[in-house]
Amino acid sequence: MRFSANLGFLWAELPLPDAIRAAKTAGFDAVECHWPFATPAADVRAVLNETGLRMLGLNTARGDVSAGENGLAALPERSDDARAAIDDAIAYARAIGCGSVHVMAGFASGPAASETLVANLGYACTQAAPHGITILIEPLNRYDAPEYFLTTTTQAIDLIDTVQAPNLKLIFDCYHVQLMEGDLGHKLNGLLPYIGHIQFASVPDRGPPTTGEVNYPHIFEVIGSLGYDKPLGAEYKPKGRSASSTLKARPRSSIMRRSLSTAKTTMHPVASFQYKSYLLT
Repeated sequence: MRFSANLGFLWAELPLPDAIRAAKTAGFDAVECHWPFATPAADVRAVLNETGLRMLGLNTARGDVSAGENGLAALPERSDDARAAIDDAIAYARAIGCGSVHVMAGFASGPAASETLVANLGYACTQAAPHGITILIEPLNRYDAPEYFLTTTTQAIDLIDTVQAPNLKLIFDCYHVQLMEGDLGHKLNGLLPYIGHIQFASVPDRGPPTTGEVNYPHIFEVIGSLGYDKPLGAEYKPKGRSASSTLKARPRSSIMRRSLSTAKTTMHPVASFQYKSYLLT
């Protein structure tokens, strides 16, 4: 099992190129980010080449953050701006060799918002497809993002089925899904064909995956048993500064201990069932 450092939370105190280097040093297999646009794409591409890491995904711009916007794609009055944000994100992704773009829906509700989002997702998929880029959508929980348009996996699957684009997939963020729906194991199993990326954090504090109500060693076992082999996104808030966090070895199961004896790759700073048992805390 492989892991991707989400640099929106991990090493967020560092400039993006240095955060990528920190993720490499910590042993992550890939990186992902939120909004990298303030950093020249050439600088990001250079450090990705330097470290050998892939950037898995980035988000479309949120819009006017000072006015409380958190995405544009479901806002009927902002459709032109939403498409401009989609174009910008795809162009940046192409420039750095990033494989996916998360199109953020924003705060909206009602039939007009749904129709707008479907149209903008269709546009995004059409623009992204020639470049081999996947478009992602993510349900956010109603506690952290009240009034966000997309809140459940059922709603996300309905959108994917409506748009009918092969490069439209779901971000299954275990943190958000647990808060809104629970039953992570069965949902991962049932939704696997729709999933383009999986992320994790402790619930309810969104910290490292070593505390809280989700048994992540079990969830990682479920993911592995399903044959999912893409890097899992470590989108959690570290305790203190990421760069000064400590690494602690904690074998979690007999499966892990057997794997540790045969693992040939670098130990990783997150918990899993199969491999390297280090935790970034």
